[in-house]
Amino acid sequence: MTTNGRVPLIAGNWKLNLDHLQSIAFVQKLAWSLKDARLDFNDVEVAVFPPYTDLRSVQTLISADKLSLKFGAQDLSEHDSGAYTGEISGQFLRALDCSYVIIGHSERRTLHNETDAVVAAKTAAALRHGLVPVICVGETAEDLETHGPSAVPVSQLKVALATVPQGADIVVAYEPVWAIGSGQAATPEQAEQVCAALRAVVAEKIGQDAADKTRVLYGGSVKSGNIAGFMRQPNVDGALVGGASLDITEFSNIARFQKHVGV
Repeated sequence: MTTNGRVPLIAGNWKLNLDHLQSIAFVQKLAWSLKDARLDFNDVEVAVFPPYTDLRSVQTLISADKLSLKFGAQDLSEHDSGAYTGEISGQFLRALDCSYVIIGHSERRTLHNETDAVVAAKTAAALRHGLVPVICVGETAEDLETHGPSAVPVSQLKVALATVPQGADIVVAYEPVWAIGSGQAATPEQAEQVCAALRAVVAEKIGQDAADKTRVLYGGSVKSGNIAGFMRQPNVDGALVGGASLDITEFSNIARFQKHVGV
């Protein structure tokens, strides 16, 4: 099943969890769980985002066992090479067959002081190396009170897309900072309002065709009990899942959102 021609994407951001051995066991169990549930990967795409040190192990397992799962990195450098200790180039990620890379996650913005300009540079770097950037935008509770819904995410996305070519393949993730890890998600109606505004920005910046194909995800206290409500919304095309993605049963149930409602 697709939403307006867009295959929904359920993405699991592991953050700073699971070493490379744990990641192998996790991906195997996740694949078995989804197979047992008879998930049709033509109807939904499932991707995991492990720490850097796990990527080679995950790549080898998915390739060797011909699993239908996709994978990506949690961040990348805006630089391609050079004297940048600790940085990871998009070239390295592409060589590992990564499909995606998360850019501008709220934890990167707050804990590492990443500005909108840095997010834009990293978005360009991802596209330069054939990676699909998952561009994260979102507002704090203070932003929401001061500027109202969608103002800050819209502003962030406009900067991120400033130099992106027309028709580029991207994913956008709306993550209200006030909902992440709080246990209190946005309502489906709140998510739809912002996701619709973000799709309009994509149309403005890189064209209507790109906007029509771009998947806009919701992230922030997503779980199996609330995913169906989000997926009923016409401009919500999936979820960026944090803590719940580390629970195989819970993440599998999120990926099987179609079982919960007729969407």
